[in-house]
Parts: sequence; C-alpha cells; structure tokens
Amino acid sequence: MSTATQTNLQARVNELVSYIQLGRIMEAMNEFYADNLVMQENNKPATVGLAANIEREKQFVAYVKQWKSLNIEAVAIDAARGKALVQSNFEFEAVDGKTLKYDQVSVQTWKDGKIVSEKFYYDSAA
Repeated sequence: MSTATQTNLQARVNELVSYIQLGRIMEAMNEFYADNLVMQENNKPATVGLAANIEREKQFVAYVKQWKSLNIEAVAIDAARGKALVQSNFEFEAVDGKTLKYDQVSVQTWKDGKIVSEKFYYDSAA
C-alpha cells in the first residue's frame, strides 16, 4: 500500500478521534460511516445499515447524563488491509444515576474513506 494511502487513512482516523473527543458523536456517524455499515459490540448481533446504527447511537447518547472522561489510549493503522484499531477508555454518569466505565478496543474496516464495519471489544461485566 502506498505511503499516501497510509497517510490518508491515518488522517481520517485522526479526524474521527477528534470528533469523538469533542462530543460530536452523531456528526461523526454521518461523516465517517458508510451507508452499508455493519457495527457489532462483542459477540452481540450486528446492527446493519447506517440508519439503524444512527438510531442505536441516539439511544446510547440519550442514556448518557454526563461525560466524566474520554481518553484515546492508542491508535494503530494497517492501511494495506484498510484496518484501524482504536483503544479508548471512558466514564460517564447514566440517566439512571449509575456511573459506567469502559476500556474498549474498536476494530474498524475502512473503504473509500468511510468505515464499512466496526466491532467493539470490551468487558461487558464491567
């Protein structure tokens, strides 16, 4: 894969990370995700299609009362395979008063500048 392709994928992933850190989660869905997106959390059934994933994300965002932290710990790019891995940890207070902490890795497959699949790995017992 060319250096330009590596640089382009790195730039897109960096932009996505920036959107998330700024709380622009819903905007990120439209900017960085393909219409035929397949998104999955651990081994739960996948959510297929951008519209369905936007609805799922809206439900998650509505569940967050207050963000306490969001840190990107590591990013790895394999442009030859169109893959990016992002390790993050975050904590938030939910609308039901619970404080939730996650340490997760997302594995993204990119095509033509958009994510076509993303799988999240995290300890669901946490």
